[in-house]
Amino acid sequence: MRRHQPASVLIGVVCCLVLGGCGGGEPRRDAGTPAPATSSGGGTAASAGAAPLKSVKARPERKPFAAGNPNGRAAVPPEARAVDTSDPAHVIGDGTPRGCTSAAVVAAVARGGVITFDCGPEPITITMTATARVVNARPRVVLDGGGKVTLSGGGKRRILYMNTCDKALGWTTSHCNDQPTPRLTVQHIAFANGNSTGERAEGGGGGAIFVRGGRFNVVGARFQDNRCDATGPDLGGAAVRVLDQSRGQPVYVVGSTFQGGVCSNGGALSSIGVSWAVLNSVLIGNRAIGRGANPARGGTPGGGSGGALYADGNRFTVRFAGSVVSGNRAAEGGGAVFFVSNDLTGTLAIEGSRLSRNPSAGFETPGFRGIFYRGAGPPRVSSSTLR
Repeated sequence: MRRHQPASVLIGVVCCLVLGGCGGGEPRRDAGTPAPATSSGGGTAASAGAAPLKSVKARPERKPFAAGNPNGRAAVPPEARAVDTSDPAHVIGDGTPRGCTSAAVVAAVARGGVITFDCGPEPITITMTATARVVNARPRVVLDGGGKVTLSGGGKRRILYMNTCDKALGWTTSHCNDQPTPRLTVQHIAFANGNSTGERAEGGGGGAIFVRGGRFNVVGARFQDNRCDATGPDLGGAAVRVLDQSRGQPVYVVGSTFQGGVCSNGGALSSIGVSWAVLNSVLIGNRAIGRGANPARGGTPGGGSGGALYADGNRFTVRFAGSVVSGNRAAEGGGAVFFVSNDLTGTLAIEGSRLSRNPSAGFETPGFRGIFYRGAGPPRVSSSTLR
């Protein structure tokens, strides 16, 4: 296969799981509203002749959402674990939903550092009216939703964007495609209904999140019903698209869930020349819907490969460990995984994982159900099920 031009368990059981520099001192609140007021007074004694007060049972606080494969046993290296957020640089919200707005998210991401939310006890969805963009001079950005915050693109826009080669965000080195910062981590947060359709800069894709350069990790996050362009031979990543990572280090996806994504390629994840380590995670019901594969067949727009993950390039690795990949599909190749290392140096490993019911309508590698693979030797499969 020729070098491409850069442009890109079981369902019932999994669904119950899926759906079921920092500043010191006092963190900055980014809601644009004052701190929550405290109530005063209000004893329980009633005046003579007054009707007795009724006791009101407090509504219990709802639990944070679930994400990832709780039965996964893959070891998580220190660099892939959740970041400590006990001393945040910015807190979005004032203890109530009113301060948790798109504008507050955009402003906090631009300022960088560790960002948390204080939106009250109930889960909340913040519909973004603009894409949050990481400023390249920020060494670290951590976005932690505490398991209760969903950022929604409203079906209209990409939610989060980082690109070390985008001069509008500051060009901080002479080698923008290989620099160690910013380090972006999204953790304990959900991204839903992101849509990058029509966003063709850097080849497009990345319906919820687009990343180029620096480092990027996903920990305990959930991605639901994200979208990117429906056709194109190399673009992809309905949830996440990544180009370039510092010194070829992998993107870690840990304890996270990707469901219902739709794109030309990579119904959940997509990359060119980037390594992935997908640990204790769930990818379910994602679709690659393009037509014509890559290179595109004559008379077709191209695409349709990698129902869950689309990975292309030269020397890179993909590793699934402790993960479930189920019910994904591709209109062309690799209902679960499309992996092409053009110079045949890349490797694919599947460890302690279950891949099931991931149909490839066009083509896949014999003996590896749901996978199309070209790399160094055969895929390495251990303690796993492919069916």
